[in-house]
Amino acid sequence: MKSSPSKKNHPLKHPDQRVGVFIDVQNMYYSAKNLFGAKVNFGNIVKEATANRKLIRAIAYVVSTESKDEQPFFDALLNLGIETKERPLQIFLGGEKKADWDVGITVDAIRLSPSLDSVVLVSGDGDYVPLVEYLQNQGKQVEVMAFGGTSSGKLREVADDFTDLSADKGKFLIQDRRYPRAIKPR
Repeated sequence: MKSSPSKKNHPLKHPDQRVGVFIDVQNMYYSAKNLFGAKVNFGNIVKEATANRKLIRAIAYVVSTESKDEQPFFDALLNLGIETKERPLQIFLGGEKKADWDVGITVDAIRLSPSLDSVVLVSGDGDYVPLVEYLQNQGKQVEVMAFGGTSSGKLREVADDFTDLSADKGKFLIQDRRYPRAIKPR
């Protein structure tokens, strides 16, 4: 008979663990904007994700537009030590826009996993559930960081650890003056 394990909320994190951080920027951007009218503090997210372990790679998956208005943001990520992978925004004939990095993040996480002990996925997208399960079957510890209000329940459930970024808004958000919604301090 297989016993059902209790929630795995606090996996072992030790200084010799090799960590890779994979950031779904679009998912995080829209979650922070829609929930809090704010921007994401990616530097603090990577610091928290690393948790005094050995950071092997931190990669932010970003979308570029023809105007290149987002270039200062990309430069800021690089200055924080976060590598960026860029994909152009696709605009279809009917006007629909698509900027999906799910497959790219999945391929990179699998490709880099042999040199990692822990994979930190910064996204609440439930499409990553099969990736999490695959990596766990390969012996990897998989942690998810996202805003609880926009995170897939199944993703939260299968992850070895889930950090709800909404629990510390002052640390993980930057108020955007363009949006009137205020962040209540903790």
